[in-house]
Amino acid sequence: METTIFPPAPEKSLEGWPDWSILIVDDEQGMLNFLVKTLAPRCHFVMSAGSAEEGAQWLRGHHVDLVILDISLPGKSGVAWLKELREQGFTGEVILITAFADLDTAIEALRAGASDFILKPFRVPQILNAVKQCYERSRLRRENFVLRRAVTSTPGRGALVGSSEALQRLRESVTRVAAVNSTVLLQGESGTGKELVARELHALSSRAAGPFVPVNCAAVSPELIESELFGHAKGAFHGATRARDGLFHYAQGGTLFLDEIAELPLPIQATLLRAIEDLNIRPVGSEQLVPLNLRIVAATNRQLSEEVAAGRFRKDLYFRLQVVDLTLPPLREHKADIAELVAHFMAQLAPSLGVEPLAISEREMDFLRQYDWPGNVRELRNLIERSLILGSLNVSALYPGVRPAPDSGVAPLVPTDLHTLEKMHILSVLDSVQGDKTRAAQLLGVSRRTLERRVAEWGSA
Repeated sequence: METTIFPPAPEKSLEGWPDWSILIVDDEQGMLNFLVKTLAPRCHFVMSAGSAEEGAQWLRGHHVDLVILDISLPGKSGVAWLKELREQGFTGEVILITAFADLDTAIEALRAGASDFILKPFRVPQILNAVKQCYERSRLRRENFVLRRAVTSTPGRGALVGSSEALQRLRESVTRVAAVNSTVLLQGESGTGKELVARELHALSSRAAGPFVPVNCAAVSPELIESELFGHAKGAFHGATRARDGLFHYAQGGTLFLDEIAELPLPIQATLLRAIEDLNIRPVGSEQLVPLNLRIVAATNRQLSEEVAAGRFRKDLYFRLQVVDLTLPPLREHKADIAELVAHFMAQLAPSLGVEPLAISEREMDFLRQYDWPGNVRELRNLIERSLILGSLNVSALYPGVRPAPDSGVAPLVPTDLHTLEKMHILSVLDSVQGDKTRAAQLLGVSRRTLERRVAEWGSA
């Protein structure tokens, strides 16, 4: 019996699993017809095969979410093939069906890695319930993975805060762009809230019920980034003792946020472009093509057009990502929002730290508005957090050794000599990136060696 593909019915009115592909392996044509008729209108694709060998041939080149497998097959038995599938790293769900079973057979099937075990003959509600349980189990695995990553990632900052004209324009753009499914490129300086905007795009989109999966491309080594994104098959490289799903898999049905995308190595850029163009991926070392159902939002604090001109970023990928391009304004361009941001961070951070919010005087607020905020909103948040811990506005973090003038109507005291201003600016940038000299040098537009020399001169190395 040849493998047969059954596309979904034109009318998808039945409740089902429209993003799932199912492989049915059974040598009884009547059972195949029954299962196909039941499942095809509810699924993305249903594939049919008459033996384990035919099913294995199909799996070598295609992605399958669920296998419905008869135990008694010509040639290799269903249990024997299931054991092989699990040894080879197949992570999908498997439902075993049989007309002849005892307790020992059921135990053997479950030990082999079956998700469920059903006796023939069965009715439509039985098989639908089994498929539903498999689907929910798969969904929960993905959600648990996403939640575990969320616990260790940067906490959310809440909704976009601010009523300035710049923030209103950004908010309107986000609302408009969220309604479509196009790829989005977010550009802006470090600390302007690109992940926050990506989360807002996800929350306002039709994919809001799906997962939001962030990945910092700069935080993953170049050797592992392909496997991290696309997954890998067992034995794909040294140390790959089992198959592993990538972040594209866990973002299915939702949004994949690729932060610091300019840090992707050129070969991975080519693979990413192919994935976006073809709407499928191929795990490392695998022959299977996995169809994609997700939205990609990318972000960078570099000018990608300059990276393209320098040969560090592919022009075709840049244009593919730039379907919608949103530029986030630096905080120095919307200082009118500082008071709202301070109030927001106070309300957000004080309860988590177990302290009372601080009262910020208008004089202190004026002082904050004079500062240029090279670290943007992230730097302001860090200042509020330190101030809450210390019990007073930590102005010295902005201008070391300088404090606001008392409430006497006199303007805040700010040094004017270039040497002091340079020192204050460099130290504030270092503080905004938690002392990361490489990152600070990038923000300042100087080499790390130059930065280290300046800091050494001040005795602050």
